[in-house]
Amino acid sequence: MDKNFKEEFRQIIKFEPPLYKQRHQFVKDLVEKYKPKKVADLGCADCSLLWMLKFCSCIEVLAGLDICANVMREKMHTLSPLPVDYLQPSERSLTVTLHHGSVAHKDPCMLGFDLVTCIELIEHLEESELKKFPEVVFGFMAPSIVVISTPNSEFNCLLPRVTLYRHPDHKFEWSQAEFQSWALETARCYNYSVEFTGVGHPPTGMEKVGFCTQIGVFFRKYPQTGESLQSEKPMEAVYKTVFKAVYPSLKDEKYLQNAVISEVIFTAQIIKHRLMSKYEEYSDNPERKSKFQLSMDCFSDYLGKLVVEKNMEPFVSGNEVYIPLRTIFSFPKVNRLCGTFEKLCKLIAGKVTLSSDGSAVMFNIEHENEEN
Repeated sequence: MDKNFKEEFRQIIKFEPPLYKQRHQFVKDLVEKYKPKKVADLGCADCSLLWMLKFCSCIEVLAGLDICANVMREKMHTLSPLPVDYLQPSERSLTVTLHHGSVAHKDPCMLGFDLVTCIELIEHLEESELKKFPEVVFGFMAPSIVVISTPNSEFNCLLPRVTLYRHPDHKFEWSQAEFQSWALETARCYNYSVEFTGVGHPPTGMEKVGFCTQIGVFFRKYPQTGESLQSEKPMEAVYKTVFKAVYPSLKDEKYLQNAVISEVIFTAQIIKHRLMSKYEEYSDNPERKSKFQLSMDCFSDYLGKLVVEKNMEPFVSGNEVYIPLRTIFSFPKVNRLCGTFEKLCKLIAGKVTLSSDGSAVMFNIEHENEEN
């Protein structure tokens, strides 16, 4: 390769988006494709990949592991639920946990994951750790998919200020052939297949150099059996948990009840507002007003042609407005939250003012006017 040609690329090469974002996006795309429920990031460092993955709706369990607890502690607050998560709980459950420990050690907390990511990790391992790494990840953890990324040493000639390794903590950096040889042998030993790709495209005319970051995606060929999991399970935990967050979820009865009550009241208020608007049109005729009931046509038009039965019509009687629960249950969001009419009744019992027979949400017009 011409020396002047290499020096020219050393000055102009720049990745957009930055290389770490491309690596994270690669993992995110993989998650969106395969929909894993449980994901572990080994060597999670500043938790930035975990932070991105917590927004993936398919994931219910996220775990991070790193040998440096201080680095995790600096950023672990980014994984905590926000106020909006409590105001609008998700329909899925999500638990995020961070562990302090080495990838050379086995711990039962790392069993049962669908996807394990090792992004820019293996090059930081000592030789003794690297020898144990395959057995821990592929033999013991045995997830369905493993993603491993590592620097491609052949690309270093294009990077400014890189003489030997890209980072002072790197113990080695492999060429494409070296990484593929290690990955293929690991896959063979533990019954995985492996596909090679990468991020950080080389400049035009330098394609043989390969990606700046090389990636191996491993797929387990055969499902892990319960017996093999049990036989490999160590008796004691060796990792130390430094952080755990359980996000509010509609799968939790407490949060579901709050969401249903809010939605029921909101829906009833909308119907009542429309009902009272029509009711005011009858105010000049006391006889009609006392027996006023919203017409089916008006009700259906306002609610997007919602088809309702006769006993589902809202009505006014004296100073009381009645919105049948059956009507409220017909709304898609309420229906989706509750599933059954019986569960709706159970969740709002004692929390929402109902008619004497419990069939309708009741509002007192006179009382509301006094408050206003």
